Amino acid sequence: MSDELDPGSAPAVHGFCDDRFVAVRQVLEASLLSGADTGAGVAASIDGEMVIDLWGGTASRDPNDGQPRTPWERDTIVNVWSSTKTMLALAALMLADRGELDVHAPVARYWPEFAANGKESIEVRHLLGHTSGLSGWTEPTTVDDLYDWDLSCSRLAAQAPWWEPGTMSGYHAITEGHLVGEVIRRVTGASVGTFLRSEVTGPLGIDFHIGTPDTCDARVVAVIPPEVPLGGASTSDGSIAARTLTNPVIDAEVSTTESWRRAEIPAGNGHGNARSLVQAQGIVANSGSLGGRRFVSEAGIETLFEVQSAGTDLVLGTPARFGLGYGLNGPEMPISPNPRTCFWGGWGGSIVVNDLDARLSFAYAMNRMGEGTTGDLRGVSLLMAVYAALGAAA
Repeated sequence: MSDELDPGSAPAVHGFCDDRFVAVRQVLEASLLSGADTGAGVAASIDGEMVIDLWGGTASRDPNDGQPRTPWERDTIVNVWSSTKTMLALAALMLADRGELDVHAPVARYWPEFAANGKESIEVRHLLGHTSGLSGWTEPTTVDDLYDWDLSCSRLAAQAPWWEPGTMSGYHAITEGHLVGEVIRRVTGASVGTFLRSEVTGPLGIDFHIGTPDTCDARVVAVIPPEVPLGGASTSDGSIAARTLTNPVIDAEVSTTESWRRAEIPAGNGHGNARSLVQAQGIVANSGSLGGRRFVSEAGIETLFEVQSAGTDLVLGTPARFGLGYGLNGPEMPISPNPRTCFWGGWGGSIVVNDLDARLSFAYAMNRMGEGTTGDLRGVSLLMAVYAALGAAA
């Protein structure tokens, strides 16, 4: 592997990568130099071995003159927004594989109150596949309400679905975390964040948090928000997309608050970096086994590829293919040359990709957010450089 990069180079990129992935380093350097990225990290593992772990740029800038103030360090962590959903999905897959959770069972089996208002036949898989008809809250909801787990979940349990469950997807931007998270809590007695700490991140020493403790605060970098808040560009036309994204409207600045960090919002407030996402998601990329320990059976991992919907998403407004908790590679969202690939990304640009054919897990996380909910080319460009290197090696 290449040596530690020169900390005096401009732009400063640190870490290591296998020699065949030098182009990935160059793509990150170019992004930092152009200003497309301010601070960022990229990581990848193959067969569970880290082959790329690079980071660089600045974690913050002086608010007065805009000059770099502190560097992005090895242990810098950031809110990765909806890339958090990959961790939520991993937790659900683990429980399903153990037989504690049946994804084809009605949600009401585990959460009886959920059966209200015609939802008795909605299955757990509909929550994981964004097809439940509960992409948002019917009751007026504030960001502060998201911190009140029981309140947010009780509102979802009481409301009626917005479309016929199972017929099409409508991206559950925030609600997926509360819906799947409450099922997990009913099954295990633990929150999603607690379950992951006890079962995955704690045992493997992974620096990823849903419900980030105050001991991490000094390492958390604030995001540089996009110009438009989540839902800020939506109209009030009463469409499913508008109802989903404007109740509440989320300004990225909220992620800088202590209340946001301490809360558990498993669809969007996970804090980590590219390395920690790869370390955990390597379980999926390696068919359930990592570091000599099996977390999910091979058959259990394969269930995530059960297609729940394929078509134009009611919220995203773009074609999407969803499996159990992950987006799936396909003509709707081609992300990989290999068919057995699952992925998802976060508002502003973070991305996680698990390629089971290549036994590759890849992630990119950053502080400068791009516009829109479906990411941008920064993470994809890094991923393309990884695949180009693999193709050359082959």
